[in-house]
Amino acid sequence: MSPDDVAKYLAKPKSWVYGNWRSQGIPFKKVGNALRCRLVDLDEWLDRQTP
Repeated sequence: MSPDDVAKYLAKPKSWVYGNWRSQGIPFKKVGNALRCRLVDLDEWLDRQTP
């Protein structure tokens, strides 16, 4: 998933995803110059978040 896809999935603005992915621990991997995230990793990350 691209950061745009993650933003849609999380119902957050793209700017929030780009600005917070490191501090929030969103499980992105760098592939060349692009950020990518697997859906299964994102779902696991969501499961670990507290309300």
